Amino acid sequence: MRAVLAAALIALPLPALAQGQLNLYCSATIEWCQPIARGFERESGIRVTLNQKSTGEMLAAIRAEARNPRGDVWWGGTGDPHVAAGEEGLTQAYESPRIAELWDWAQAQWRQTQGRTVGVYASVLGFGFNTELIARRTLPTPRCWADLLDPRYRGEIQVANPNSSGTAYIVIATLVQMMGEDPAFDYLRRLHASVNAYPRSGTAPITAVARGETAVSISFVHNAAEEAAAGFPVGHAVPCEGTGYEIGSMSILRGARNPANAQRFYHWALSAEAQTEASREARKLQTMANRNVPLTDGAPNMATAAIIDYDNARFGASAERRRLLARWDRDVGALPR
Repeated sequence: MRAVLAAALIALPLPALAQGQLNLYCSATIEWCQPIARGFERESGIRVTLNQKSTGEMLAAIRAEARNPRGDVWWGGTGDPHVAAGEEGLTQAYESPRIAELWDWAQAQWRQTQGRTVGVYASVLGFGFNTELIARRTLPTPRCWADLLDPRYRGEIQVANPNSSGTAYIVIATLVQMMGEDPAFDYLRRLHASVNAYPRSGTAPITAVARGETAVSISFVHNAAEEAAAGFPVGHAVPCEGTGYEIGSMSILRGARNPANAQRFYHWALSAEAQTEASREARKLQTMANRNVPLTDGAPNMATAAIIDYDNARFGASAERRRLLARWDRDVGALPR
């Protein structure tokens, strides 16, 4: 029935769909949020109001607005907060006829959340490093998680704060799944001695690497590849022991003020045309969810990376997320600097 409704909405003439606006909440970088908003405006004639925040900050805002939602669609940012929002009843189920066009990992997220969120892109967690600083300071090039505990990296690493950054939360969840919870937090405590800052945004550490402000970051490797493509002295590595990945996600907010336009955007954003155009304009190197989008030159290949079987259902659950963040605050965030 939902698919029939979606098809009917898509078949409506443009003037009927172009009335009103769309309030788009975006947790990707502003360089990607803007092409997504502009692309939909061009395609539909619908005016888009854009609100950009990091994933953790956006989830907090959506929770605060639960009784009076202001957004219609939440696009981008790591999937775990989207999963948590669905579990808390902050988003609503929807089925686009384009679900069948998506890679298995995007469809799996949609099924696991009973249709409340869907993958729109994916990328692998790893390291970024400034090749000039590494050479100048005679530091080893990091290739494995274990490498980052080398005392020579003291004060040379940045990773975001997991309370505001979905990227940093995936770091915790990945290490817990690979090592077990107690060994993972022991690793994070030991790593703390080498961390010079925990910025709020997940992309801030790789930006600091590109600017020569820190030697190493824990980041998604597509961000490092993008900095390198822009001409900065940035290299990247996927950890040799294995690593997690993000599913950048999309959800329709429960109580959306413009539900028809939200569904129109959802369907458009899953199309190969929209994903190809927006990623090209924004110069992004993630693996897009639609199978018909070609992998961009220079993009990390998820098919060849050592990726763990990341448990999105468990680590996206609100209770598990809150518990792990509370433990990070207690065991790591409270440590002296």
